[in-house]
Amino acid sequence: MKTDWRRSAIHFLLLLFSAGATAQALDDVAVVGRIDVAIQERLENVLSFTVTEHYRVFRNQDETQPVAEMLVKASYRKETGKEYGVLSQTGSALMRKFVLAPILENEKRINLPGNREAGLFTSANYEMKLQSNRTVRIDGHDCLVFSLTPRHKAPNKIAGTMWVNAADYTMVRVEGMASKNPSFLVGPTEMMRQYTMVAGYAQADHSRVVSHSPVFGRTVITIDYQDYQVHLRGGHGKSSRGCMDIKVEPGE
Repeated sequence: MKTDWRRSAIHFLLLLFSAGATAQALDDVAVVGRIDVAIQERLENVLSFTVTEHYRVFRNQDETQPVAEMLVKASYRKETGKEYGVLSQTGSALMRKFVLAPILENEKRINLPGNREAGLFTSANYEMKLQSNRTVRIDGHDCLVFSLTPRHKAPNKIAGTMWVNAADYTMVRVEGMASKNPSFLVGPTEMMRQYTMVAGYAQADHSRVVSHSPVFGRTVITIDYQDYQVHLRGGHGKSSRGCMDIKVEPGE
């Protein structure tokens, strides 16, 4: 009799544990689904934008005096991708040619319509695991924290951590290591990007890349984004915070 009672109790606890684990898994799936929706809405409704990007390159341990700088005007169109126009540049021509120019070319390539979706932080490209049901305060937002594992390795895919706004599931910050080195000349690469809300959608605000190369040594690249001008599909504009100008396309 006592043995039957123990068996029943153990069976009940196993069912309880299983139900809790299933609920947690369903929560993860639901939250990841909301992240996918937020990113898809941005992709569909932001028809074009321009932004000024300020690139700085620092060498070794000195992050006070950049060895090279470049100010560019980036223009994005959903139909064609990204183009860059250099507004000014100073410092090492070597660094501008072999460090900054390849970054701009890579950004153009990964933003082409046929390539763009593969670089998004979605469940199609990443395995995302919710680290905790509790939120953490970061960059002024209450955020859910996810671990990121790329489903396919690439230089622009990050293995690390992602923070999303718990209120609307938009991107707040992502950081980690590039899942694949850009070239044999570049060693392990640390990547970080912060986002801000522009016209109701998450846009890059600040980026930082740290690489360790046998040729160039330790190199730090920072990018600051400012003066967004956004063109939205009609009826989908939200907040204009951080945006100099917003145009709305009539709905189709």
